[in-house]
Amino acid sequence: MSEQKQKKAPLYEALENFRKKRIVPFDVPGHKRGRGNPELVELLGEKCVTLDVNSMKPLDDLCHPKSVIREAETLAAEAFGAANAFFMVGGTTSAVQSMILSVCKEGSKIIMPRNVHKSVINALILCGAIPVYVNPEVDAKLGISLGMEPKKVLQAVEDNPDAVAILVNNPTYYGICSDIKTIVKIAHGHNMKVLADEAHGTHFSFNDDLPVSAMAAGADMSAVSMHKSGGSLTQSSLLLLNKSMNADYVRQIINLSQTTSASYLLMASLDISRRNLALHGRESFKKVMNMAQYAREEINALGDYYAFGREMINGTSVYDFDVTKLAVYTRDLGLAGIEVYDILRDEYDIQIEFGDISNILAYVSIGDRLQDIERLVGALDDLRRLFKRDKAGMLSAEYVSPKVAVPPRKAFYSEKVSLPIREAEGKICTEFVMCYPPGIPILAPGELITAEVIEYILYAKAKGCSMQGTEDFAVERLNVLK
Repeated sequence: MSEQKQKKAPLYEALENFRKKRIVPFDVPGHKRGRGNPELVELLGEKCVTLDVNSMKPLDDLCHPKSVIREAETLAAEAFGAANAFFMVGGTTSAVQSMILSVCKEGSKIIMPRNVHKSVINALILCGAIPVYVNPEVDAKLGISLGMEPKKVLQAVEDNPDAVAILVNNPTYYGICSDIKTIVKIAHGHNMKVLADEAHGTHFSFNDDLPVSAMAAGADMSAVSMHKSGGSLTQSSLLLLNKSMNADYVRQIINLSQTTSASYLLMASLDISRRNLALHGRESFKKVMNMAQYAREEINALGDYYAFGREMINGTSVYDFDVTKLAVYTRDLGLAGIEVYDILRDEYDIQIEFGDISNILAYVSIGDRLQDIERLVGALDDLRRLFKRDKAGMLSAEYVSPKVAVPPRKAFYSEKVSLPIREAEGKICTEFVMCYPPGIPILAPGELITAEVIEYILYAKAKGCSMQGTEDFAVERLNVLK
């Protein structure tokens, strides 16, 4: 990677030059640099609305970039060790779905873990691909799913030689990494592509003490959430390709669904953030790793909490661990993670990333300070003293292995009826049920509704999880196959 090249931010620089010219706008957006919407200027600032512009020759076009956007994407590819990079303005959801749509058609088989983000299964509904699940091991205490074991991946490949791709979480929301290098070798040895959902692994490319990035491991495509650990604006993302992929075809796939009115604010934030990571990423993420490890040690010293880390590594289902992820087990307090999440926000003015049945996740990034960590640790200590209760009767299971009866697309578009949740046992679900975040479906279209799943949904609702995905907004009824 050329540091001199990486000092450039071609799209951002082009926007700054454009702003200085004070061009009279007879194009969209209709707020005309904010003059038509003074409240927007007051909210966002004059500079921000001045740069909220439309595609034009000096600023290039995301759908078919030839100049400054193309140059910015080339620099991003170089920074991440990829052959090609695409700016995505529909979040990493759009990057994940473009990956899958680039390799899968109707009836294609794709091997994946079941603890995928909903965007993955949504892509299967869109294209009609068939999932072949490699059910991950589950940590019985923490109640979280772990990584895909290579021997299970190999078995799935041998059982499904017609599969076109393997999808890998690198890492999971909780920081768990599979042995992606070995999975790539297995896949490529059987003429299959490897797609990496790297929404939570942007930083892997910028510090050698972190787990291996998908591009470095030889994966064919990777969806990277720059707005998570990379510092860009929310909804901005990257899709990375290795040289095994036809970049021109992938761009066609992206353009099937991506907006033709891409936000220059989002794209400029990608350009600036890529430059920052390329020039300062190593030291920035070293600081993040140190802060997260300090927090882990301080929280574990409090008692009753368990902030898990590299001791989880076992060489198979947990091949590596992302130490920037500050995930904390809370059930020994007698509190579900979502309950701790609510208490931290309501009583201590601390907003963490999410809480599930057993754990919380505090996202530590390049924008955090040591005093923020100290405040979180102090709040957890105080919370333990004031809110601890008997843990008898708490549900432990977090991951429920699905029973797939019908392909997702067929189930989603089939005739359906609505039933009260408790009456849906034994039926086949035609919609999603999930806690968000993290957005990993409890039920997906085509899966059997079991007593265990029903118990989990009702328990998660009672504990205060934000339930999504069902047509019934109150999540009291489920749509099932007629």
